[in-house]
Amino acid sequence: MKLENIRIVLVNTSHPGNIGGVARAMKNMGLSDLSLVAPRIFPSGDADARAAGAADILRSASVVASLQEAIADAHLIVGASARGRNIPWPVMDPHELAGVASSLRDTQKMAIVFGREDRGLTNDELHLCHHHVHIPSVEGFSSLNLAAAVQVIAYELRMAQLKGAGAPTQAPQWGTDWDVELSQHHELELLFEHLEKVLVEVDFLDPQSPRHLMPRLRRLFQRAVPDKVEVNILRGMLSHIQKKNDQK
Repeated sequence: MKLENIRIVLVNTSHPGNIGGVARAMKNMGLSDLSLVAPRIFPSGDADARAAGAADILRSASVVASLQEAIADAHLIVGASARGRNIPWPVMDPHELAGVASSLRDTQKMAIVFGREDRGLTNDELHLCHHHVHIPSVEGFSSLNLAAAVQVIAYELRMAQLKGAGAPTQAPQWGTDWDVELSQHHELELLFEHLEKVLVEVDFLDPQSPRHLMPRLRRLFQRAVPDKVEVNILRGMLSHIQKKNDQK
């Protein structure tokens, strides 16, 4: 496993000290790629102080305006979620996540996304993820400090790297025997935009009453983890449907 291919993404972090704590947790376990989405305060002396020797992680961190930017080049996106959602999504625990990370090719990138300290990630943000990761803390006191949550997951990744293999995965297409490079997040987003446009054009999707159609279709396609050729085939089919529809 190449830990440098695993990106930790923090969304709208309120307290700069938590960013420093995350940097320290990452460096402890060999992670180095940190992306900050619209942090409330950064850079900050509080972040530097909490980093305690991991200031290099803070200096090299990318600061972007949106989650889309932070994950655009990732092939596999996992969102940290502490609660159930209206639409269930595939969920892993940290050990299973490390097993999946172990199966990635050296050229593939994973992004692990953490939300706000007080309310985590929104449903829309979680819908951008292939899977969710849940730390099975006790029900009566399930809220973890941001840096502690990153530390738990980073530890499992480090252990999987040291052992040379993690937990068995349920998706062999993430492994080294796949014949085509996996699609990146921005390519999937273009597919979803194209799909939604076509569904509206053929009167299958009512934009005034969309219900949960697009989130469920997102879940369907992201669960399959399509590669670049598969995405191109799907978009080609959509273009053909548009052409035929225009000829009517």
